[in-house]
Amino acid sequence: MAIPDGMAGLVVPRSGNALRMGLTVANAPGLIDCGYRGELQVILINLGDSPVAIAAGDRIAQLVVVPVALGQAMECDVLPESDGRGTGGFGSSGR
Repeated sequence: MAIPDGMAGLVVPRSGNALRMGLTVANAPGLIDCGYRGELQVILINLGDSPVAIAAGDRIAQLVVVPVALGQAMECDVLPESDGRGTGGFGSSGR
């Protein structure tokens, strides 16, 4: 597997597997960067009540290839103010 430069692969669950069998991707989305070379592996979790057998060739996840914008970190002494969020963390936006 070779993802083109400037792109990334996101390994995401198949909704039908989640609905019918309770299978999903444990770390969704799994990120495959453009520098990775090799076989892809998928970490599945069974949230259903029954065991699930996976056979060679079964479609267990899907790969979405998306463009990636790479930023550059800048060190600063003070951060600019934020409209509404601040440092409240999870759920602090009031929505």
